Amino acid sequence: MAPFRRWADLPPDLLCRIGDRLDLKWYASARGACTAWRCALAPPSPALLVVADDARWCPAAASLPTRRSFELTAIVSGSRCVGSSNGWLALSVALFGGQTVFVLLNPIAAVEIVLPPLIYESRWVSKVVFTPSPTKEDFAAAAICDIDRIAYVTAGARRWAVMEPVRLTCGDQLTDVVYTDKGKVYCLTRCGDVHLLRLPERRRRKPANANEAGPSEPEFSVLQPPAERTVNFRAMRWNQNRNFRMMRYEHARPRENDPNVPLRITFCTETYIPYNRPHPGSQGPDLNAPATVEPLLSEANLPFSPATAFAPPYDTVSAFTSAKNLVFCEGSLYQVWRNASCTVTLQLPGGGQRRVAENEILVLRYYPRRQPCWDVVKDLGGYSLFVGRNNAVSMYAEGIHGLRGNCVYWIGGRGRDQGMVFDMQTGRSAPCQAPQVGNPHGYPHSTICWYFLSDLVNNNSSSCSTSNNGGRRVYQTRARARADLIQDVED
Repeated sequence: MAPFRRWADLPPDLLCRIGDRLDLKWYASARGACTAWRCALAPPSPALLVVADDARWCPAAASLPTRRSFELTAIVSGSRCVGSSNGWLALSVALFGGQTVFVLLNPIAAVEIVLPPLIYESRWVSKVVFTPSPTKEDFAAAAICDIDRIAYVTAGARRWAVMEPVRLTCGDQLTDVVYTDKGKVYCLTRCGDVHLLRLPERRRRKPANANEAGPSEPEFSVLQPPAERTVNFRAMRWNQNRNFRMMRYEHARPRENDPNVPLRITFCTETYIPYNRPHPGSQGPDLNAPATVEPLLSEANLPFSPATAFAPPYDTVSAFTSAKNLVFCEGSLYQVWRNASCTVTLQLPGGGQRRVAENEILVLRYYPRRQPCWDVVKDLGGYSLFVGRNNAVSMYAEGIHGLRGNCVYWIGGRGRDQGMVFDMQTGRSAPCQAPQVGNPHGYPHSTICWYFLSDLVNNNSSSCSTSNNGGRRVYQTRARARADLIQDVED
């Protein structure tokens, strides 16, 4: 009798056919079964988070390596994505009456964490970063509020802590944040100034006084069953001094299928905290441990100056690249600049000209022991950078199907948002070849950000990845970071 063949010996083409019928959760699980399956199935990340502009917020992950899209958990309308990291989304959810609540959502596992209230106008919150794999009892998040403020919240807190204005040069403002390990958040301004926010150590417990903390269970859910249109917002008892009226609406079945379905509206008088913009000093204790913000360049406590921070001619170019992002790659800190306006020709102070084309991207590396400490690099050693509303990610892209090395992947384009790729060798941007997302109702789609299942995954554990990328690790590693630090010391 012939012995049974192992599951690992299934033909790769058969595995691919099976993978085409799996959703994102089971597809990722199948890749982790064994080395042979991991080699046969392309990685699902990176992907573009795409949302249909209809009544339901139905996100999908358009994967570049697999050339297919994965449907994610449907979310109630009124949600706005303000961050993404490690398979999680940071959502700004608009309630009735103009109030806003921030939620961390894993659209694959359908798990959500309702964050304590942020007493600040939500329209000024441009980006939120947070800890990897957050839980209700263990999380930390930071956000850009307004043009010069940082807010943060940790597990067990009653509300966000809004810090004092960051000391910036005249006309400057915060534009990007990136979260790293050990509670460090790097903040970038439009002029290229970098500040370091050190978050307090996360607490893995609930506060002793439950009345002073936010709700341990979400008072409402942003998740929406795919076959229903039911939304039920219940009042959040965060302030016993003010009364507000909230509105709850329900649908018995999808309204787009039957527009004659009646709309049931219920008004109920409940307690709800007002979302205004008071002075941070008048808010009282919020149960967040203190955090600190300090400039990255703090020698002699002098104000930031592009002339001393950036090598020429980029000290002049910095003023004409309004789109800026931060990213770590192989343990080093980089700035990604993009000219989001039209092509300009600059007259340099020392003579000569510098032409900056539309959507031209410059990548500058931080050299802490040099002066100036930021200088442009022309080659990323096979890595590619993914920047946008997501927590920026660097990835070794050589040999991975659907990706190119030494490129910057960004979100933009003229007329509408789309996935773009800038080739550092040719100096040109072009739309990346993203798969189409199913659109049965004819609604247009919006590209939100880059979506990674994990920002710090190492794909070098299998023999197939070693053959694809020459043994290089796909994401940043501590060993590589230590090697780069030693190299910087020797330089």
